[in-house]
Amino acid sequence: MFREAEKQLQRYYGYASFRNGQQEIVTSLLARQDTLGIMPTGGGKSVCYQIPALLFPGLTLVISPLIALMKDQVDALASMGIQASFINSSLSGSEVSARMRAARLGEYKLLYIAPERLEAPGFRAMILDMPVSFLAIDEAHCMSQWGHDFRPSYRAIADWVAEMPERPLIGAFTATATQEVREDIIRLLALRNPNVYISGFDRDNLTFLVRKGENKQDFILSYIKVNKGQSGIIYAATRREVDGLHALLVRKGITAGRYHAGLSDTERSEMQERFLHDDLEVMVASNAFGMGINKSNVRYVIHHNMPKNIEAYYQEAGRAGRDGEPGECVLLFGPQDVQTQRFFIEQSELPPERKENEYRKLQAMVDYCHTTHCLRQHLLQYFGEAAPAACGACSSCTDEAEMVDSTVDAQKIFSCIYRMRERFGAAMVAGVLKGSRSKKVLDTGFNSLPTYGIMANYTEKQIVDLIHLFTAEGYLALSEGKYPVLSLLPKSWAVLKNGEQVLRKVRVEKQKAAPDDALFEQLRAVRKEIAQREGIPPYIVFSDRTLREMSELRPADEEEMHRVKGMGDVKFERYGLIFLEAIQKYVGAQTVQ
Repeated sequence: MFREAEKQLQRYYGYASFRNGQQEIVTSLLARQDTLGIMPTGGGKSVCYQIPALLFPGLTLVISPLIALMKDQVDALASMGIQASFINSSLSGSEVSARMRAARLGEYKLLYIAPERLEAPGFRAMILDMPVSFLAIDEAHCMSQWGHDFRPSYRAIADWVAEMPERPLIGAFTATATQEVREDIIRLLALRNPNVYISGFDRDNLTFLVRKGENKQDFILSYIKVNKGQSGIIYAATRREVDGLHALLVRKGITAGRYHAGLSDTERSEMQERFLHDDLEVMVASNAFGMGINKSNVRYVIHHNMPKNIEAYYQEAGRAGRDGEPGECVLLFGPQDVQTQRFFIEQSELPPERKENEYRKLQAMVDYCHTTHCLRQHLLQYFGEAAPAACGACSSCTDEAEMVDSTVDAQKIFSCIYRMRERFGAAMVAGVLKGSRSKKVLDTGFNSLPTYGIMANYTEKQIVDLIHLFTAEGYLALSEGKYPVLSLLPKSWAVLKNGEQVLRKVRVEKQKAAPDDALFEQLRAVRKEIAQREGIPPYIVFSDRTLREMSELRPADEEEMHRVKGMGDVKFERYGLIFLEAIQKYVGAQTVQ
């Protein structure tokens, strides 16, 4: 049966073989074994359930939490000649009824629905009458309250499955899940002896950068200028910041859209469609209102603010380079970002144990922003994956940094924390070291400590930054909760007692060179013209990765064109000759010159 799966992959997707991680998951599902697949964003999770759906009898039901993502997936399937549809709140009652009738008559191989639908008894009853042989659950981390995007509606899935006259095969998929979350998914979905495949969290086509102390608006304007013509997403923490950034970009003549919960459904839908069709260069979106977008040619993701945790960051940053082409993920960190995220946690209605968990995850995110070690290594270790000491590409690895001996500064900070009996946070420790005359410092009598004022040549912000750095590097610990308290870890005692050396980096920025590929740009123009004519997003015609391979291989005939990855039979029939003609015309012009 796996050979038939490969044939379907070639026929519809234009690939001769599955990617790393996909083959194991597809094989498991074809053997009718419940399966949990953990794959990085852009790793091809959807193929893992779409191909089996084509081979299984009856209907595959796909649970997906985001309306826009459903539409993207169904549009992409339709472009390949696969019958699929979706049911969500964007449809009228008559449209829902019509699609349900079509599904019952076997007109679709895949039907996408939101998890909230399963909470409605009437809808559940209708689904029970359908020949559902396979249930695919996307974004399965939403099952777990310990995940970064808990949705209570996901808890209705197991109850509905229990009501079914014949239990379907279940496949659960997510990009980001710690061990704790994986165990929750298996338990809450009542998976039966599931095969669990973790194909790796690494996205080796992405470059990760953290920038601290930047004027964020100036950085963003400069970055977009350098990357002109490339699709990008900018995430911000609040609606107000989204609106402000969007207005700034528009004022500067940049074609930008915005996306947050304060906009009408119509405006959000219009903005997203324009972005998908490459009519907008940049989309500014809020972290809180997830923009589920399956746009494959996003070349960069900028975080204007630090997200609430590493899972959320990695998922949002992973929207870059989904086509396998290079992408850049930039996080602009400011101290106020920490206070903003703490405020969000404190104002939430989460139970105390979940708040503590959110504070712990937030501290891990802060550590990422302050570490001077390899960022890729830091991310992979968070998800429990082994990683090389240096990736050679992130901002920590490529900053041409000078190593500075900070042993004396570290000793001053560690000694001060000890003398303050490890009962205060970073701001208070920094105040004492700076020699602050604040009421709180004077009232506690800390102005009489030997460490009072011994770092007067630093600003309090610089001292706080050093404290965060030493926390990220494992010298200090911060307690959980609204007011975290600093304490000394064993590494810090080695510095205090034995004078063990502490080194830190002082960074030097490098300028990025803009790419230049004339044929690739011409093929993008051809793709854009086709997309406009057919009213579909450009990436549905071909991904950037497929265009890049065309520009590199420069196929001379139909046989060579079929060797291009992503050139399925249906795609070739629709568009292959148009692109082949464009390539031959370009090559001919180059020969004449």
